[in-house]
Amino acid sequence: MTENDPTPASEAESTRASDEGRSGFVTFVGRPNVGKSTLTNALVGEKVAITSDKPQTTRRAIRGILNRPGGQLVIVDTPGLHKPRTLLGQRLNDLVEQVLGDVDVIGFCVPATEKVGPGDRRIAESLSGYGRAKKVAIVTKTDAATRDEITERLIEVDQLREDWAAVIPLSAFTRDQLEVLSDELLALMPEGPALYPEGVVTDESTEDRIAEIIREAALDGVRDELPHSIAVVVQEVQPREDSDLTDIYADIVVERDSQKGIIIGHKGSRLRDVGARARAQIEPLVGTKVFLKLHVRIAKEWQRDPKQLGRLGF
Repeated sequence: MTENDPTPASEAESTRASDEGRSGFVTFVGRPNVGKSTLTNALVGEKVAITSDKPQTTRRAIRGILNRPGGQLVIVDTPGLHKPRTLLGQRLNDLVEQVLGDVDVIGFCVPATEKVGPGDRRIAESLSGYGRAKKVAIVTKTDAATRDEITERLIEVDQLREDWAAVIPLSAFTRDQLEVLSDELLALMPEGPALYPEGVVTDESTEDRIAEIIREAALDGVRDELPHSIAVVVQEVQPREDSDLTDIYADIVVERDSQKGIIIGHKGSRLRDVGARARAQIEPLVGTKVFLKLHVRIAKEWQRDPKQLGRLGF
């Protein structure tokens, strides 16, 4: 696997698009859990953003890179816009606002399985504040919807704004219409050379990707109030001498004693399960067998504490 370089290539180093090639940044917005991260992974063709049925799973701006014959798309996966109840929630919203101001295209996502509601309307209206970006409406999860539901969503979404450059129904799960979307997005990008070298699929560091994989495994099956309290810090990633093993030590951070007990489970059973599921995804990433040591620690009310948020990278 090619090591990810967090810095975009210079013009001399990058794989240039042709004279007519295009490149630029696109981000997907919408309510939490409308399928933005799943769509990002499907377009890139590799898992660069974790997914979960828990709202507000994404916590950083994660860039995935898609090379097409006509150029390069840099897809910026962001947290879902929501009403913040903690300092962390406000910082995630601020992050989304910053990304929206910088990208070339904004893809507004609505699931085909749910009627357009007040939250969708509020987000669609807010896109007027980002005049430089072109807007595309995307109806996601069509594989789980009936034809009538898809038609109804397309009509509802089309009526939200008059300046959609396109309205596209698709399924990231079955990959139906994915190429239509990528072609449309690329056509809306400015002309220019590729921003990243060929072979790079994300600018996330290996440590950050490992932390997200562990957090995804920890999120699976926990109660609704717990996901927002889980953070992961990778302390060490070190190849073991005279062995084909990689030793990884990481902390799972929660806010209260009761949450620590939930993560560990009866006699450590749940923590072992988290480790096993995470290790299965980490090994292909690092290219070796992995010894993964997880430690659960408490940082009281870290979502509301500026110092704790800073230590955890927010």
